[in-house]
Amino acid sequence: MADETISRRVRDLARSSPFDVLLGFFAHEYPERRARPGVLDLTFGNPHDPAPAEYVEALRASAVPRDEHWFGYKVSEPAARAAAAESLRDVVDLPFEPDDVHLTTGGFTALALALKLVCDPGDEVVYSVPPWFAYEVIVREAGLVPVKVPVSPETFDLDLGAIADAITPRTRVVLVNTPNNPTGRVYPLDELRRLATLLDEALARNGRRVFVVSDEPYHRIVYDGTEFHSPAEVYPWTLLAYSYGKTLLAPGQRIGYLAVPPTLPGREDLRPAIEALQIAIGYAFPNAVLQHALPLLERIPFDVALYQRKRDLMVSGLRDIGYDLHSPEGTFYLFPRSPDPDDRAFETLLADHDVLVLGGKYFETPGRFRISLTASLETLEASLPRFAAAFGVVG
Repeated sequence: MADETISRRVRDLARSSPFDVLLGFFAHEYPERRARPGVLDLTFGNPHDPAPAEYVEALRASAVPRDEHWFGYKVSEPAARAAAAESLRDVVDLPFEPDDVHLTTGGFTALALALKLVCDPGDEVVYSVPPWFAYEVIVREAGLVPVKVPVSPETFDLDLGAIADAITPRTRVVLVNTPNNPTGRVYPLDELRRLATLLDEALARNGRRVFVVSDEPYHRIVYDGTEFHSPAEVYPWTLLAYSYGKTLLAPGQRIGYLAVPPTLPGREDLRPAIEALQIAIGYAFPNAVLQHALPLLERIPFDVALYQRKRDLMVSGLRDIGYDLHSPEGTFYLFPRSPDPDDRAFETLLADHDVLVLGGKYFETPGRFRISLTASLETLEASLPRFAAAFGVVG
């Protein structure tokens, strides 16, 4: 019966890898495992502690109406755009204006907007593996063709040669995620410059401009004094997607933005097109309370030092046990090698020791698994003996 009622398009989306595997995990394994007493959940970037008082107070204050239009239809509110643009200028060295920032219902929507803005059905989108697990389904939902290339296995850098080889006359977007989820790699400025050069060479060769869509929800979460740089700094044809769910540790409160760099030629013409597209895909603007709260939310700092302590604790502890892993430069994830080449089996073994992680299958990278550091320090410390016990089974 399902095949007769559900469109072929939706069935195909649900089967997009690794999205189909993740849906199965959400529906079956995860709820049962998470509900067991004493389980340490290191899967997703969800908060493990109550929301900070300043976050709750910002929402509470913004829920009190100041005028009759307070809860009326909203697009991108001027005060919210101004706050976002000011904050973005502190991270990306470009003179963004408020009108360059288009507020969205989180980073998912910002990515979907960017792709639909510049691509036509059948266009190709190049991105690196391991990817964030939602890229393929977002690309396919837009009627586009995902083209996957590997990263350097030793450094997790972009494989610029592989990207250049993957670009065809049908390529319209190269999707870049920095700092990268799941590897934690922050791509250096020289690497982004070389990417810009090869995209200019592709234009000369194919007669078609290739855009960069830069997925940057972690661009404020970098460690050890690492410098973050956006592709927008060196390549004007970049669309920048951001989500507040990471630094505010509130992914269920959906607010983010798509930003158009001031260096992009003719960017003023894109503004009405973006707004029309947001309406067309289902009124994809953040709700009124979140927009009113954004100037206050922008003032809440993310405790980078705490997350660097968590990273150092886990990297050191896991290496002492015998795990093979690098120390990420950004994000709040670790991406170790599985001591069992069958990462799915090792994910299950860890679950048997009451530690939940995401195996490499969710990131199209067999033999690895991802740990989220959004758990408390106490939870992370408690996980290390369990990681040791699981390692001892296969080590």
